[in-house]
Amino acid sequence: MTTPLDKPTETSVPSADAVMAVTGLTKHFPVTRGIIYRQRVGLVRSVDDVSFEVARGETLGIVGESGCGKTTTARMLVRLLEPTAGQILFDGRDITHLRTGAMRPLRREVQMIFQDPYSSLNPRHTVGAIVGAPFRLQKVKTENGVKRSVQDLLELVGLNPEHYNRYPHEFSGGQRQRIGIARTLALRPKLIVADEPVSALDVSIQAQVINLLADLQAELGLTYVIIAHDLSVIRHVANRVAVMYLGNLVELASRNDLYERPRHPYTVALLSAVPMPEPTSRTAEGQRERRERVRLVGDVPSPLNPPPACRFHTRCWKAQEVCRTVPPPLEELAPGHHVACHFPENTTPAA
Repeated sequence: MTTPLDKPTETSVPSADAVMAVTGLTKHFPVTRGIIYRQRVGLVRSVDDVSFEVARGETLGIVGESGCGKTTTARMLVRLLEPTAGQILFDGRDITHLRTGAMRPLRREVQMIFQDPYSSLNPRHTVGAIVGAPFRLQKVKTENGVKRSVQDLLELVGLNPEHYNRYPHEFSGGQRQRIGIARTLALRPKLIVADEPVSALDVSIQAQVINLLADLQAELGLTYVIIAHDLSVIRHVANRVAVMYLGNLVELASRNDLYERPRHPYTVALLSAVPMPEPTSRTAEGQRERRERVRLVGDVPSPLNPPPACRFHTRCWKAQEVCRTVPPPLEELAPGHHVACHFPENTTPAA
């Protein structure tokens, strides 16, 4: 078992070992007007041209403000939403536009943990029926029967196997999330997409669920894509971190590189807002200096009408004319560190 909040080792991402590769992923939701004759009057650009890879056995964290497109990206990865454009490769197979029947066998290998442990479980079904549903839907025969397999799964996630016949309302929030995790693990998937898996839980329970996910990854060789807005949580569970802003991927780097030397101004602002027990550092002369808090001006623009070129330029303190006219490409400024910015931060060599 891992100790509380153990940090994983960092990994590189060779393309040949990528369990999932996403290229140009885009999702636009049409906005219509009228009752009888529906007329499209606009598009909500929820996700625009997002590309990344997930290596086998690693944890990729996706962070950003509410409304930046994290959850929409997660739902496209597991094909709960149909992408508008782009490509999703899973184990080298294109699953971007697979029909429901063709996608059903792949449900064994790609699963999702939902954010709300209260609404993601059917209150009319027992725990045994909820966790055992994947076996019945996929017509999977187990060696010792479905009931015994479900009880083994409950024990694996830290629940009492004797709770097989209980209902979700008899459990706490943390226990319900463990039930959801057990259901996700039923068919031993290769990739698990977790959408804010601990944000709805008490702080005292979050560390337990985080450690459970880490233990399961080490024991079963799982690959995670974890969506979160809590940068402290992502720092403890992720090998690499992707930062999204208003539907765009603005920075992608290994955990240590991103937290120690953030290069996109938006990432700098996000990290400056993370609470610290002692927000000071020592200068070369040994004197204490207070960490600078970056305060962004204005609200996040509407995805109905996002700013042209760099979408962050309306709130960025480094914005110039080129930021308003030329979209910055996602370029590799350092080994494994990709940034979409014309004037990135922390570009001087580290001491």
